[in-house]
Amino acid sequence: MRWSMIATWKMSYDGVKKGTFLLKDNKSAKEAVLEAIHEVEKNENYHSVGYSGLPNEQGVVQCDAGFMDGETLQAGAVGALEDVVHAVDVAYECSKGRFNNVLVGEGANEFASSLGIKKETMLTKESYEKYLQRKKEKLPLSSYDGHDTVGMVALDQQGHLVSATSTSGLFMKKKGRIGDSPLIGSGFYCDDEAGGAAATGVGEEIMRGCLSYEAVRRMKEGMSAQQAASSTVYEWTEKMILKKGYCDAISLICMNVQGEVGIGTNIKFAFVCADENHEPQVYVAIPDGKDIILRAYDDHQDHLD
Repeated sequence: MRWSMIATWKMSYDGVKKGTFLLKDNKSAKEAVLEAIHEVEKNENYHSVGYSGLPNEQGVVQCDAGFMDGETLQAGAVGALEDVVHAVDVAYECSKGRFNNVLVGEGANEFASSLGIKKETMLTKESYEKYLQRKKEKLPLSSYDGHDTVGMVALDQQGHLVSATSTSGLFMKKKGRIGDSPLIGSGFYCDDEAGGAAATGVGEEIMRGCLSYEAVRRMKEGMSAQQAASSTVYEWTEKMILKKGYCDAISLICMNVQGEVGIGTNIKFAFVCADENHEPQVYVAIPDGKDIILRAYDDHQDHLD
């Protein structure tokens, strides 16, 4: 059975490399995705996910994450989680039960503690300095222009799909704000009968259209992964422009049950993918009307996470 993996942003490259080792070794998509996201969450150089994430307007790092198993459709999520590096692990644990699959704020924190997860200070010196600088630069406080959620979809050799996300969300967000990343069907979705998807960008824009579910629905109806991804983002962008005059950043990764991948975006967007015939590689997607232009990432030309 073919295996495949795709992830948002250049920062996912090392994680995807680790994930592909597991998939090659006939490990599950769950194991591959969790290991790959861990690699991003623990890296202090990435300020939009996990440790060293940029804080909310009160100087507190609050993380969101989601996990979905395409075989069982079990899904879990956490929002506004504090003092936990691997938020995706807590989301995964939430997915196991019949109830209480989505936990936020104090409830999410207490659940993480009940699992024996060690509390860690998430705000590093560098991210705190960025916070202080932003407070000086802009009043009233506003969110920054980057929305670099790590989202992943993987297909294992048993034919099972997993989709997951992790993010520290918008810089200078309101306390308790969550975006699309922990919302099932918006930031992530997967179904072994159709495919999987994950989103990154402005959560308020993505959640209005439940875009990950919409892309998976289109694959189930017969669209290729690329058709589903690009048409979902293009049509939603056009609708938002018609409704309110503009559309914020949206990017979507998709994978069908054959392991074929697709990209939809309304900005210049970097992603990583690999399968049994291709080693992990960073690519850039550029919107071109209804189409997407794809090319290999160039360190000298591209300045994306």
